[in-house]
Amino acid sequence: MNQSTVTTFPITDGVGQALEVSLRGADELLPRDEWTKKLARAEATGIPLRIKLGLDPTAPDIHIGHTVVLNKMRQLQDLGHQVIFLIGDFTTLIGDPSGRNSTRPPLTPEQIKANAETYYRQASMVLDPAKTEIRYNSEWSEPLGAAGMIQLAAKYTVARMMERDDFHKRFTGGQSISLHEFLYPLLQGYDSVALKSDLELGGTDQKFNLLMGRHLQQEYGQEPQCILTMPLLVGLDGVDKMSKSKGNYIGIAEDANTMFAKVLSISDTLMWDWYTLLSFKSLAEIAVLRKEVEDGRNPKDAKVMLAKEITARFHSASAADAAEADFVNRSKGGVPDEIPEVALQGAPLGIGALLKQANLAPSTSEANRLIDGGGVRVEGSVVSDRGLKLEAGTYVVQVGKRKFARVTLG
Repeated sequence: MNQSTVTTFPITDGVGQALEVSLRGADELLPRDEWTKKLARAEATGIPLRIKLGLDPTAPDIHIGHTVVLNKMRQLQDLGHQVIFLIGDFTTLIGDPSGRNSTRPPLTPEQIKANAETYYRQASMVLDPAKTEIRYNSEWSEPLGAAGMIQLAAKYTVARMMERDDFHKRFTGGQSISLHEFLYPLLQGYDSVALKSDLELGGTDQKFNLLMGRHLQQEYGQEPQCILTMPLLVGLDGVDKMSKSKGNYIGIAEDANTMFAKVLSISDTLMWDWYTLLSFKSLAEIAVLRKEVEDGRNPKDAKVMLAKEITARFHSASAADAAEADFVNRSKGGVPDEIPEVALQGAPLGIGALLKQANLAPSTSEANRLIDGGGVRVEGSVVSDRGLKLEAGTYVVQVGKRKFARVTLG
């Protein structure tokens, strides 16, 4: 359908509401007028729009920062549109240079396959699996071959490629850029051609790649997609974007108690950004809750509601209730009803070695650091001596607020 046809449909109240859903929490919607026309066409014809999200399986697990765009996909899915969850098994072989100051090492096919197996299962905790089209970009990227790759590369210039911020910084800074990295945005853009997408979602760091898809669709004679970028979720520290490498993340596969407690650890200010980007409550509901807090309601009440909503989404409502009860119990100094049972040999055993062997600390040196910081308890008493040795027996050992183990030492 050509661009002129898109303009012939009326902009109804329903279209306006769909646009409001699209814009919720978004950083940019480009071009907004084209998206409005696409929404109007879809409403008038009953033909759903094709909405694409691509993720490269660079790691086996998804954290809740990734779910910001998944939440938006679900909102648009609930409006009746066709969402496409694209696993970039082919592009992962190249490695996404977005935001990088050095070449990203590519993964092996075996690593990619292992990671991809968990991606969609985890994404299905947010998306409706029955209404989600799952695709792999190796379907059309591998058949391109050398000739097809050359033809694709001819549709973009080096000068335009070097306008990309991370490439420009690396080039001017004297850092290397491998030629294969230029292929990444081209191939991601070609995904949009193959899927005939109407809208592509991504984080703000993906804007160049998303615009590439729009450019290539025009080159191939298609109606160009619109792009919707979502903010990068700020992590638990309230400073940097959520990242496993920074340790400020919540994995969606984490246990309910840990997930609940981590949400409660964020600041009162950050909580409202998380509500906008992660909650399924309406903006009107969030506004009422925020006004209540401004008028004197304890902000912890709102944070508990958010923690229970997120925990229930990835576990269950009953698990969220149990996590809340567990958190209250721990806050009062209690021990959770269920904690890991660990059997160790070698009594008497030094406390540092015990923490490491019981998987309560990654190393003896880290165990010592935790002891020095007053973060280790045995049978409820703070351990202050690195040289403490425990005799044979059973002990409840606690590290920080959330790690417990019942250690039987023989």
